Amino acid sequence: MSTRDAPSYIVAPDPGRGDLTRRVTGTDQEGKPLDLSVVEERPLTIFLNGREIVTAMTIGDYPEYLALGFLRNQGMLRDGETVRGVDFDEELETVVVRTDGETSYEEKLSKKTRTSGCAVGTVFGDMMEGLEGLTLPAATVRTSWLYALSSRINRTPSLYLEAGAIHGTVLCQEDRPLVYMEDVGRHNAVDKIAGWMLSEGVGPEDKILYTTGRLTSEMVIKTALMGIPVLASRSGFTAWGVEIARQVGLTLVGRLKGKRFVCLAGEDRLVRDADPDSVADEDSRHRRKSAV
Repeated sequence: MSTRDAPSYIVAPDPGRGDLTRRVTGTDQEGKPLDLSVVEERPLTIFLNGREIVTAMTIGDYPEYLALGFLRNQGMLRDGETVRGVDFDEELETVVVRTDGETSYEEKLSKKTRTSGCAVGTVFGDMMEGLEGLTLPAATVRTSWLYALSSRINRTPSLYLEAGAIHGTVLCQEDRPLVYMEDVGRHNAVDKIAGWMLSEGVGPEDKILYTTGRLTSEMVIKTALMGIPVLASRSGFTAWGVEIARQVGLTLVGRLKGKRFVCLAGEDRLVRDADPDSVADEDSRHRRKSAV
């Protein structure tokens, strides 16, 4: 199935949603007045079984998915854990996740090393522990899928295009983008994807994760912990991100713009079925604003 004929996103950005941005007046470099749309940022406190875990700065959409995904990626929700409820209180800006049994969050909260991610960051030691013995599924990724995904995602109406200063993460299957989440922190965006997958019972084996942000160690680890075998971005790499991707067998594709990309890990999964000369260079009209 081609991207052109693919169904719509299951979850897509909603740049027209009024509570996600605010109009702010200012002046430009010449002193001329301007009216600018800027992204809102608000706190969200996540509780697990009545205990406060973390307060994240977020744009405020899909709080239940964010809470589930954060706890899952931090190892606080194990495979097979029964989630009895996820309750969001908009007035108190809290999400409470309830499980059948107690968890090991007290020990985990004693580790304070944070990653380079935006906003609250994540506890790095817990994520690294989850990689021990990890085996990612065998998979094939066609370069024609990568080109199609990049083209469609970069043209999707989003807060990223509307206001900038935000990151996007997209769960994809072959050449079809399925779920597109955005947030002020790239870790929040990927946690929302993880939460959606957990909530909907969606498997990772045949998926590709696309991010608008840098391919850092954090993004590589979170993708691997989710069981997704391929991570792609229009942005660049960090050395540690590449090293970890090679260790866990993750296919890592960056600088994906127009006909160009670089693969620094897991090239064995690539099937080069598209002639780069047949792919159009990226039109400047569709280049995304830089996420700050």
